[in-house]
Amino acid sequence: MDFSPPFWQFNGHLQTIYPSFFRKIALSYKRERLELPDGDFLDLDWVKTGSKKLHIATHGLEGDSTRHYVTGMISAFNHHGFDGLGWNSRSCSGEINRLPRFYHHGDAEDLRYVLEYAISLGYEEIVLTGFSMGGSLTLRLLAEFPEKLPKEVKGALVTSVPLDLKSSVDELDKPGKRFYMRRFIKKLAVKIEAKSKMFPDHPNLRFDGYQKEIKNFYDFDNRYTAPLHGYKDAIDFYRIASTKPILKNINVPTTIIQALNDPFLGKECYELTADSPHFVELLTPNQGGHVGFMQKGNDLSFAEAYAIETLSK
Repeated sequence: MDFSPPFWQFNGHLQTIYPSFFRKIALSYKRERLELPDGDFLDLDWVKTGSKKLHIATHGLEGDSTRHYVTGMISAFNHHGFDGLGWNSRSCSGEINRLPRFYHHGDAEDLRYVLEYAISLGYEEIVLTGFSMGGSLTLRLLAEFPEKLPKEVKGALVTSVPLDLKSSVDELDKPGKRFYMRRFIKKLAVKIEAKSKMFPDHPNLRFDGYQKEIKNFYDFDNRYTAPLHGYKDAIDFYRIASTKPILKNINVPTTIIQALNDPFLGKECYELTADSPHFVELLTPNQGGHVGFMQKGNDLSFAEAYAIETLSK
């Protein structure tokens, strides 16, 4: 299935950048703080309609619940009778989290905790969407322990997912794409500096030399992500945290949408393994960029329209 973006969004960069800066979908969120068993917290942003059906959206790396792809998807599901929940990963809600650790592609336990909390509120049907890193978390939630997945989860749709992390890290280190990576590295620097002040004696939160030594995601993950979260090094993190090898475990209807002109994804992110189950559908439209997918003459993005078509019935 393909679609037509606005004529002036004529390449993957424009289809990525324009929605990020200019697509606005306002929601009246009600925030709730969810305390975690390890002493940290998550901030949950709700739009409730009184429904027994819930849509949970998971944002991407250094995103939050206000990103256009989250608010657009929540708004679309609201109009089809679902409550909406955009949750914020640790450190992403506007307030730094309490512990030395952050969030990352390989750990879906926070999303699992959010899901279980939602079920405790009485929701009977739940659908999940995830974007980029949030897509990784969503797929991991479905695939890691499929036998423990609550019966309330009816399906999922994810977009722009780095199914093979190393290939995406390599892709973003190519000329013409490094400006995306540098923007992430700059945003992450703010958090590392704040953490270094919170935990001045922590061996894995040293900030001195950051600007000189951290040139790409590999440097960042090797110095911070891997040691903070129990991996040997960046390569070990990329291998274990990539979701592509575990997709075969998914047993609920799941759609993965990857635009062929996505500047973030390596070629390994456009194919499933031979043993991937029939529950997983992979769509590779020619257009869309990275979590963009704006459509000509339609307020809904292609991802939103497809999610409503497949998950709201």
